[in-house]
Amino acid sequence: MACAAYERSVGWPASGEPDKDPPPGWDAIPGARGCTPQSCGYRDAHAEIARLGASVYGLSTQTTGYQREMAQRLHLPFEVLSDAGLRFTRALKLPTFEISGMTLIKRLTLVLFRGEVEHVFYPVFPPDGSAQEVLDWLRGKV
Repeated sequence: MACAAYERSVGWPASGEPDKDPPPGWDAIPGARGCTPQSCGYRDAHAEIARLGASVYGLSTQTTGYQREMAQRLHLPFEVLSDAGLRFTRALKLPTFEISGMTLIKRLTLVLFRGEVEHVFYPVFPPDGSAQEVLDWLRGKV
């Protein structure tokens, strides 16, 4: 990860694919819906977050190829990282859930400073308000 005054990682379960239904039971899982609005919120707040000295990274357990396509489709100005092997997720003991044979990260936000977790936003609700919540927090720190 690039160094900044603050590094911010957004964890989300799984972004939807165009013209493809979510896995069966997706809507019954609290917090599963909202990955695209959350991502777009960070896209729209990206310049202000950067002005405050922070970097944004997205993270999910979807594959690198899928993440690349999703980031291009949504015009995300930050890197979206894949933890398809669950190494990072397991090392940090991030909260997960399973559906349709997939292990997904529950929606959360980590604020890292000098390589250490400084703050955790969990649970994140509503997803489309996550970027504003982090902006407010960062403004209080700067």
